[in-house]
Amino acid sequence: MSQYKLSIIAAVYNLENYLPRCLDALVNQTLQEIEILCVDDGSTDSAPQIIDEYAKKYPNKVKAFHKKNGGEFTTRNYGLERACGEYVTFVDTDDFVEPNWAEKLYNAAKENNADLAVCGFERIDLDTGKVVSTNMTNFGNSVKEINNEDDFMLFINPAPWNKIYKLEKVKDLRFLNFRGFNDMIFLTSSYTKIKKVAFVPDILYHYFLRYDSQIHNVNKQDVENFKKYLLELKKLYIKENKYEEMKYILDLMAFIHLGTSVMYRASYDKSINIKQMMKETINYLDENFSTWKKSPYLKLGYSLKKGFTHVGLWGISKLYKWHMPMVYINVYRFMIDKLKIDIKW
Repeated sequence: MSQYKLSIIAAVYNLENYLPRCLDALVNQTLQEIEILCVDDGSTDSAPQIIDEYAKKYPNKVKAFHKKNGGEFTTRNYGLERACGEYVTFVDTDDFVEPNWAEKLYNAAKENNADLAVCGFERIDLDTGKVVSTNMTNFGNSVKEINNEDDFMLFINPAPWNKIYKLEKVKDLRFLNFRGFNDMIFLTSSYTKIKKVAFVPDILYHYFLRYDSQIHNVNKQDVENFKKYLLELKKLYIKENKYEEMKYILDLMAFIHLGTSVMYRASYDKSINIKQMMKETINYLDENFSTWKKSPYLKLGYSLKKGFTHVGLWGISKLYKWHMPMVYINVYRFMIDKLKIDIKW
């Protein structure tokens, strides 16, 4: 058995002003049996020296690695290949965690024999310090199984930093070489391996929004890459004999992420004919993820039982089926840009 209960992979690229805050929170975790793998991706500021100092000061916890710049996906993969813990997680080094973040997630996973544990988090505007939203608190202290009887997987945020994975389940998975939607592909791929998910409603992770981040910019090539890797994801489900069981979930996930989230972001790129792209996207979904239109999770009666978010998703799907997706885009942009109402599906 590993001496570490949890491997924490910290992707380091510059951000020297925020790195100490992140690392201080990690080395002071109440869960003692942890390893912190700081992987420097060719930083050009003092970040490499900072992680070396922490490795020297905390030799039993912090390990510093330095590699040529290759992008965040290479950094996470580098750490994943070297992780030795029973569970593994990832952090962004401009964020920080609560002192009991690791312990609460680990205990929830162990007590429920879960392969994945998920906690609540808050999104904070880096410039103003204002909390924009709190997320992933609505599941309470619950445990759910991965199957086609519930659509809860659709509403788990894709980011890896408010989650711990059982290492043996994801050690063969990798983050892929494309911008923006790597997290969704990794998480959804993991659903072919894991059986049970435990939820911790406490806000244990503090995520800072940087509006210069790549996640806020989507171009045409990003969209094409995402389409390509969604097809690879489908192939994985077919290979693992999971597609027939999970097709309603997977197809609806493709609609939510590509049809709504990605199209909304792409609408800000003035070089994109968003109306044409929406038409192409709907044709792509109809051809490759066709059950999204007749999903049992998009029936009004089901949505009314599930609450506001489900009803909203039902309404958006209707606009798409009626060939009126631009109504959704315009309303969503108005709510976020003008009313400053941040909505996450």
